[in-house]
Amino acid sequence: MPFPVDLKFIQDTEKELGLFFPDIFKQKMMLENGGEIQTDEDDWQLFPFFDKTDNKRISRTCNHIIHETKQAKEWDDFPESAISIASNGCGDYLVLLIDKNNGKQLNDEIFLWLHETGGLVKIADSINELINNYR
Repeated sequence: MPFPVDLKFIQDTEKELGLFFPDIFKQKMMLENGGEIQTDEDDWQLFPFFDKTDNKRISRTCNHIIHETKQAKEWDDFPESAISIASNGCGDYLVLLIDKNNGKQLNDEIFLWLHETGGLVKIADSINELINNYR
């Protein structure tokens, strides 16, 4: 079950990664840290930001974005410039990519990374497109 997260924990993640998440993504996650989204092809579990408020939140957010991105980077073809934000439970990930013009900023666009081919397919212009189209 998703629940709000304080901006402080998003900023902690940004500091650790040395990257900034898109504002639209941060706003969504501040309201619902994690949860489910759907595309035409699949159901996805959004990874939360690690919330250290109390033991219950630590437990609920242990599959946080940094941890899951580290796991994803163990795949041979996972893009170096990708941050994993969701999984379908079958090895594929939804990712944000680093902006080529600003190496510290993640783009709004969401891509599907296919574990079998290593291919990237753009599926949305932003997280709001997925939320608004599939709720």
